[in-house]
Amino acid sequence: MTETAILGGGCFWCLEAAYDELKGVALVRSGYAGGHVPTPTYKQVCTGETGHAEVVEVTFDPTVISYSDLLKVFFTIHDPTQLNRQGADVGTQYRSVIFHASPAQRAAAEAAIADFTPVWGKIVTQLAPLEAFYPAEKEHEDYFARNPWSGYCQVVIAPKIAKLRNMFRNRLKDRA
Repeated sequence: MTETAILGGGCFWCLEAAYDELKGVALVRSGYAGGHVPTPTYKQVCTGETGHAEVVEVTFDPTVISYSDLLKVFFTIHDPTQLNRQGADVGTQYRSVIFHASPAQRAAAEAAIADFTPVWGKIVTQLAPLEAFYPAEKEHEDYFARNPWSGYCQVVIAPKIAKLRNMFRNRLKDRA
């Protein structure tokens, strides 16, 4: 049986690429959550006026990788101290946020924040109940895998993937 995590840590392309590498992760979809506009488009979300954050929906097998382990990756590959931004990506749509689907997920998120506060200092990651997840348009799926040599992928995503591969080596899927 699988579970789902909804996480926002800046651009969804970064998180999607990272979580796709982990054992126990069956599917990662980029999308939007946390706003007031039903079925938003990327163009609408980029305005910052929908209230949505760019997020990923991570479907995982908790017997292989736990929700807490997914959160360890989350707090390692993005900067949870930046309010409404990640690097040059600025706006509420790039906020650090964990949408919890159960009291257990909320408790795990609170514990992860407590664990990582000594590492990061003041963490601004929001915790919010999941109301709805809206998948992003097709062109955002597997963006890093399809565009590894684009400037954004090389400068922003590739270093995060390198950090993931170094720090979570034992959690990576076998590459054929």
